[in-house]
Amino acid sequence: MKELKISEAAKAAGGRYTSEGVFTGVYTDSRKPLKGGLFIALEGEKFDGHDFIENAEKDGAAAVMCRKEVKCSIPVIYVKDTKTALLKLAAYYRSLFSIPVIGLTGSVGKTTTKEMTALAASSVYRTVKTQGNLNNEIGMPMTIFNIDDTTQAAVIEMGMNHFGEISRLTAVSKPDAAIITNIGVSHIENLGSRENILKAKLEILEGMKEGSPLILNGDNDLLKTVKNEKYNIIFFGIENDNADITASDIEENSEGISFCINYKGKKYNTYVPSPGIHNVYNALAAFGAGVAIGVPEEKAADALKNYVPSGMRQKITSKGGITFIEDCYNASPDSVKAGINTLKGIKASRHIAVLGDMLELGDFSSSLHSRCGKYAAEKGVDLLFTYGEASGNTAEEAEKNGIKAYRFRDENELVKALVKELKAGDAVLFKASRGMKLENVINGVYEVIDNN
Repeated sequence: MKELKISEAAKAAGGRYTSEGVFTGVYTDSRKPLKGGLFIALEGEKFDGHDFIENAEKDGAAAVMCRKEVKCSIPVIYVKDTKTALLKLAAYYRSLFSIPVIGLTGSVGKTTTKEMTALAASSVYRTVKTQGNLNNEIGMPMTIFNIDDTTQAAVIEMGMNHFGEISRLTAVSKPDAAIITNIGVSHIENLGSRENILKAKLEILEGMKEGSPLILNGDNDLLKTVKNEKYNIIFFGIENDNADITASDIEENSEGISFCINYKGKKYNTYVPSPGIHNVYNALAAFGAGVAIGVPEEKAADALKNYVPSGMRQKITSKGGITFIEDCYNASPDSVKAGINTLKGIKASRHIAVLGDMLELGDFSSSLHSRCGKYAAEKGVDLLFTYGEASGNTAEEAEKNGIKAYRFRDENELVKALVKELKAGDAVLFKASRGMKLENVINGVYEVIDNN
């Protein structure tokens, strides 16, 4: 982050300050002190950042931003609401730079697409990207503050649970190009319908200039209907021959997927070292975004070969002659289907799915879990293990459609059953929402295999 004056920040945040000074970073977590930084005292249901101002001062903070009156020997910026002030300050800081910014959102695949897009952009520009999934109204500003005078481009991921959230994020980041990966059912509990989810995702346009590229999944039933003459809509897809960016010659194995990107009458061969047809979609979006900000087509396509799955996203491991797909970062009906497709793309004697609960589906939970069970049967999964209460619906529907399914609510019992069942030559998918902590089951299985 480039240096800012206290007075400058106070004006941007709509507050008042006690004394002048400078800071060279912004942070909100007192457990991660930043010497010379501005500590912003956020308030939540279970915490109050004001309780940690004294610690921030001791740890070398250059200044603090808060709502309540405090005794401090370092400069203080007083604001009415620290969360709102954080967004205002980030918006001001973004305005200091005239670099290309790519914003992206979607129901599934945001983080993977972000990583691929950053690779494409980095082939030409020194690029800042969202770290992990810090894509909300607290995390996203931190990406903005990572921009400095050496930065040449930025890739900003935007998440949301309700209407208005992306509107606020795009007002801060001011994207020069945007991607919407797809419209699924994530957060349908809060928004009520997929049509409302589309409406919420399209809020990203509010921060963009007219004529800016809007890159959309042309195979998605809702996104392919989007029309807006104020923006340069670019469709990508596999099944939609009318899309502007398409893929062909797709070949998949357990290590990854190779394909040809077709764009403006030319073909660009590439490879993504992670299996699954969904990664082709992510790559097409990233390619389109890179090209939109001036990356040559050849470099954008070649950059995709450097993709490395992050966190617990579809990591493939082999133990005891068994291929394991670890995909426990998050789950929605769309990503579960994508995981099953990846599982079936791996050559194996048996394809076994371990599916945990998908959270935050509200009244739609039962029916959506059931759909996943039916889909597993349709794709020919040989055996299904479910973990959690809601996933009982997945097992029930799978059994109705001919799959042998086992239900578990205790992770230790699930581990025992899996270890007893698994054989060399099997391929196993682990998929669940992050809150289910399915990685505990994975680690339990690995421990038994390693000790035998």
